[in-house]
Amino acid sequence: MKNIYLDNNATTRVAPEVIKEMMPFFEELWGNPSSMHYFGGQVQQYIDIARAQVADLIGAADPSEIVFTSCGTESNNMAIYGAAEALGSGTKIITTRVEHPAVLVTCRHFKEHGHEVVEIGVDGNGRLDLDELKKELASGPAIVSTMWANNETGVIFPVNEISKIVKEAGGIFHTDAVQAVGKIPINVSESGIDMLSLSGHKVHAPKGIGVLYIRKGTKLKTFMTGGHQERGRRAGTENVPYIVGLGKASVIAKHIISEEQTTVAKLRDKLEKGILATCPDTTVNGDIAHRLPNTTNISFQYIEGESILYHLSDLGIAASSGSACTSGSLEPSHVIRAMGVPFTAAHGSTRFSLSRYTTEEEIDFVIENMPIIVNRLREMSPFV
Repeated sequence: MKNIYLDNNATTRVAPEVIKEMMPFFEELWGNPSSMHYFGGQVQQYIDIARAQVADLIGAADPSEIVFTSCGTESNNMAIYGAAEALGSGTKIITTRVEHPAVLVTCRHFKEHGHEVVEIGVDGNGRLDLDELKKELASGPAIVSTMWANNETGVIFPVNEISKIVKEAGGIFHTDAVQAVGKIPINVSESGIDMLSLSGHKVHAPKGIGVLYIRKGTKLKTFMTGGHQERGRRAGTENVPYIVGLGKASVIAKHIISEEQTTVAKLRDKLEKGILATCPDTTVNGDIAHRLPNTTNISFQYIEGESILYHLSDLGIAASSGSACTSGSLEPSHVIRAMGVPFTAAHGSTRFSLSRYTTEEEIDFVIENMPIIVNRLREMSPFV
C-alpha cells in the first residue's frame, strides 16, 4: 500500500536536517541552560542562536521579542490571556468566526467571565468583513486576534491592513500565524503586529515547540509563572533540543519559501483541477486568489467527508475534513458553516494540504482514484 501524506496543515514530518541538528542535545549537550556551571551554561548559546533564527524568519527586529512556548495553542492562550489580564475586565475582545479552537474557545472563556467578545463574520469565500471590524473598533481600543491564514481553507487574511486598522484605533493586535509561517513571506517589523503565534510542527520541526512573538512595549501579563526563563515571560525549563530544531527549521523555511510559492502550489493546482475535472458536483471552498500555496478544500456534494477519508485511508492516502483539533466531531466544520456552504456540500468538505515532500506521482495517484471513491459513495448516498 502507498503512503501519501496530504494532511500537512495538521502536522508535518520532521525534516532530516532538523533531526540531525537536534541529536547532540539529547546525547551530549543535555545540561539545563539555567544552571550556573559550564555544563549547563554552554547550552544557552544555542537557544540564543535559535531565537535569532526564528526572528529572522518572521522579520522580528530583535531576537528578544521571541518567546519559546510548547505549541501554537499555548502561544495563542498566552497572547489573549496576557493582554486581557493586563488591560482589565472591561476590555473588548474581537476575533473571527473562523478561528482555530485555540483562539475561539479562549475568547469565549472571557465572554463567560464578563468581557465583551465579538466574532467578526466572513463572506462565502471566507474573506473577513473589514467594515464590521472597523465598526466594532469605533467604540474604543480592543484586543483583536485574527488568524493570518485559515487552517481549513488556506484563505489568507489581509493581516497588514488589519494591523493598521487596529493600531489606528489604539488596540492590541495578535495574529495566529501557525499556518502561514514558512509558506508565505512575513515581516512583523513592517506590519506593526503586536503579537504573533507560530508552531514548530507546521514547519517540519517537532511537535511540542512553539513561539509567541511579542513586540517590545506590548502590555502583557505573565501567563506561566515560576522561574526566570524567557526573560520572565514564560517560566519553565527550556526544551533545548526542540528549540534548536525549530531554529534549524526556520533557516530552511526562509530559504525555500519560493519553492512553496511555485513547486508546491503547482502540485496543489494540479490536484485541484484533476479532481474538479473528474468528479462532478464538486466545488473549491475559499478565496482561490488569496490562499496558502499548499492548501485546497473541496466539497463533494451528497457525500459524508468522513466516508471519503476512510476510503482514501484504505489506499494509503491521508487527508482531512478540517482541523485536527475538531476532527472527532461529526458536525460540519465551523469554518465551512461560517462561509454559508450548503448543507449537502458542507458535510463533504475535504482538505488536502501538501508539503515540499509531496511528489507529482502521489498527486497523479490521488487524481486517478478520487472519481472511483466518489462514484462508489454516491451510489450509496440517500441524498443523490
